[in-house]
Amino acid sequence: MEGAAGAKKKSARPVSSARAGSSARANYSTRGSARGVLQRCAWPASELAIRYHDREWGVPVRNDRKLFEFLVLDAMQAGLSWETILRKREGFRAAFDNFDPAKVARYDARKVSELLGDPGIVRNRLKIEAAISNARVFLEVQKEFGSFARYVWGLVGGRPRVNRQRSRHRIPARTAESDALSRALKERGFRFVGSTICYAFMQAAGMVNDHTVDCFRHAELARRQ
Repeated sequence: MEGAAGAKKKSARPVSSARAGSSARANYSTRGSARGVLQRCAWPASELAIRYHDREWGVPVRNDRKLFEFLVLDAMQAGLSWETILRKREGFRAAFDNFDPAKVARYDARKVSELLGDPGIVRNRLKIEAAISNARVFLEVQKEFGSFARYVWGLVGGRPRVNRQRSRHRIPARTAESDALSRALKERGFRFVGSTICYAFMQAAGMVNDHTVDCFRHAELARRQ
């Protein structure tokens, strides 16, 4: 169980069975390019997931609206696969005003009912209500620290952690850092922020580089830091 969230969350992104791909992939998948065939992490199992992996996963995010998007999406993933969330991502963007926290914070009971009837998103009342209450806390953090990015990156030392895992099976679902982040967010009133959800958020927002060392993105991102 994910602490106060009260919902079971599936494995973190790199070890999700929905993203692991076929056994023939072993610990990596490949793509063609002018430079030859590149290796990537094993978990992207669809073209949608591959695009997300190649363009977004593990890239440091310091834009508040993007960070709020990942907070919402990673909470919505609890009990589901990331593939499901990616397929509904555009639906979420339309339904949640492009993840503008100021607008989401003003949602009322009528808006909740509207969202519960929207097939383009995950229609879970607890998760929807958490997204709204989290938007309100998010705005409080922005007011106190100047930006949510300044606050949340400060909790992890301000720089991405570069791991050197050789297999997706070695990537943890939670760490001491995600435990600390979870506690800090819960103390401020955030919901659906258990340690496993927080670690997935850290991976998505580039606070940790969990690309396996044989993935072409591991070195690309490490060079930026």
